[in-house]
Amino acid sequence: MVNKEGQEKKFEFLEHTADIKFRAYGETINNLFESCVLAFSSFVSRGKKIDSKKGKVISVHGNDYESLLYNFVDELIYLLDTGFVVSKAKIELRGFNLKAELYGDDIKKYNLEGVKAATYAEMHVKKIKLKGKDIWEAQMVLDV
Repeated sequence: MVNKEGQEKKFEFLEHTADIKFRAYGETINNLFESCVLAFSSFVSRGKKIDSKKGKVISVHGNDYESLLYNFVDELIYLLDTGFVVSKAKIELRGFNLKAELYGDDIKKYNLEGVKAATYAEMHVKKIKLKGKDIWEAQMVLDV
């Protein structure tokens, strides 16, 4: 996906009646999960920049890409609830095991939106063709 300025679009927010729905893109499955972090961060920060002063490493497992994404975002919500807001990530996937180096900051400096939960509603993780090229796409709804 490309934005108006011709840059690669990593995510977009979609219309939803009550919650937040986003679609993320990546050339690789690792890039896709990194784009999901950017979408999550953009929503909770209301589009403001979050400093990448602190680092955390987490590991998450799933039975497929959808459950892996759900479990991963659930962990991001847990970290948010315990005082850490993520700004970016470096993702390494092996099968359905994810290791993430997360970068972010203490929530006290920011006026953040809350997220109650990840949901499986309207969720998908799949390869799509875009301009003749295979890329990864994920869609997810966050309960706010």
